Amino acid sequence: MKIGMITDSVGGLDFEAMLDVASRVGLDTLEFACGNWSPAPHINRTALLEDAGKRREFLSRIAEHGLAISALNCSGNPLHPGEEGRQHDQVTHETIRLAGLLGVDRVVMMSGLPAAPGDSCPNWITVQWPAETRAVLKYQWDEVAVPYWRDLVRFAADNGVKRLCLELHGHQLVYNVRTLLRLREQVGETVGANFDPSHLMWMGADPLPAIRALGAAIYYVHAKDTHVDPEIAGVNSPLETLIADNWRERSWNYVTLGYGHGEAWWAKFVAALAGAGYDDVLSIEHEDVMMSPVEGLEKSVALLERVVVNRPRR
Repeated sequence: MKIGMITDSVGGLDFEAMLDVASRVGLDTLEFACGNWSPAPHINRTALLEDAGKRREFLSRIAEHGLAISALNCSGNPLHPGEEGRQHDQVTHETIRLAGLLGVDRVVMMSGLPAAPGDSCPNWITVQWPAETRAVLKYQWDEVAVPYWRDLVRFAADNGVKRLCLELHGHQLVYNVRTLLRLREQVGETVGANFDPSHLMWMGADPLPAIRALGAAIYYVHAKDTHVDPEIAGVNSPLETLIADNWRERSWNYVTLGYGHGEAWWAKFVAALAGAGYDDVLSIEHEDVMMSPVEGLEKSVALLERVVVNRPRR
């Protein structure tokens, strides 16, 4: 296994400073967010699409630091019914095309979430009653998501991208094992999971049996932890709408690796991945508002170095 990060984890650093930090802490790989919900702090998607020389220079600077690109990321909502959806769809297609030009065969993203028929905002259905919820879900899947993803799978294949790695995330049509496998069954095995345990944690699922259920459908892994406050969640449930800055009052928060689940749990996590046949990148995603990004990255790398298996020698 290899240790990497999505470079937004240290988004306040410029490109060269990010490379220096990544090399210093001993990372193997980098995942670059190319737009949509990310400001893309370390990659210029448009410039790289247009200029082969800039692509060569970009790859050279990464290699000079002993690093490689693990994936590009374009997480957003191309299924949004408004202008945002059209813009996210454009970035999604451009990111897939750029991945092919860079020789990267894996793109990390989310499934997107349609609206209900006639609505202007995406609608996340998490219950089966009242009856209109079932009608909305049928529309979202059959008339919006499946046709879109069938076309996107074909586009990815045309551009040399073999794996579209969907993050199981709240407020997305694909948010758990069942929904990921449902989409994969309908559009093909180009679609797999970007397995980020932190979201399953706050939704009440157990990442370890989820790994076993997904098996070979795991195409990528984000290493991110969540702390669920048992007292606050016990009163208000894990459904949480307070913004991240109000972390003291929230039912759950994203935290640095080891601060939600200890090292022993992460060792089980890695063992479960290995048992499922995954021997690839663990990409750190730092979203801990209580700890500085570089310190969080350092602590996360230190923990993963103690638990990963089959890591290539640097």
